[in-house]
Amino acid sequence: MPQKFDRIFAMAAERKGGQEVLEKLLPHPKSAAAMTRIPDDRWLAAMTRSVFQAGFSWKVIETKWPGFEEAFWGFDVGRCSMMSDAEFDALVKDTRIVRNAAKIRSVAENATFLRELAAEHGSAAKAFANWPAEDFVGLIMLIKKRASRLGGTSGQYFLRTMGIESFVLTRDVVRALIREGVVEKDPTSQRDLAKVQAAFNAWRAESGRSLSEISRTLAASVG
Repeated sequence: MPQKFDRIFAMAAERKGGQEVLEKLLPHPKSAAAMTRIPDDRWLAAMTRSVFQAGFSWKVIETKWPGFEEAFWGFDVGRCSMMSDAEFDALVKDTRIVRNAAKIRSVAENATFLRELAAEHGSAAKAFANWPAEDFVGLIMLIKKRASRLGGTSGQYFLRTMGIESFVLTRDVVRALIREGVVEKDPTSQRDLAKVQAAFNAWRAESGRSLSEISRTLAASVG
């Protein structure tokens, strides 16, 4: 059985130099009300940043980001979802961005996904904001299935960046989950992801902390 969360927290605090230091490292999710005020273009921008950062230098993407905003029309969801072949061909040659054709195509695909969410829920922001933290794995699976190039930690980082209560299955978090006996290996199957969700839900109920705080604490507990 996994340890009680307070023991894991104490382990992480010892490794990071004390409880006060650890508390400053912990991310806190936004409220549902705050998330619903985020316009769709910012959701698409965050998706695009996560896609392009995957397997690439985050610093390069950060430096080029103003060019991304210009090249993709401020990430206007309607505009990006209707990207023509000529516009796509021009973007593949556009030096303002990283010229990766598959990732450029994902911008249009993710814009379409956001439009679909808006049609289903009133806005994409409402869909994300109202998703229950107790089924975060369900949200991971939703964007893996219906969005583009946001499987694995890319999608999890996107959700964390936007303030959604979340866990990110980084190497250190997975090591901690293995140490705690939650899983035996990297949790990629639905069965193992369900075990991860159950463990996080138990620690959340025990501690009153968010998935985001618990996730970071687990990572910090690994020596």
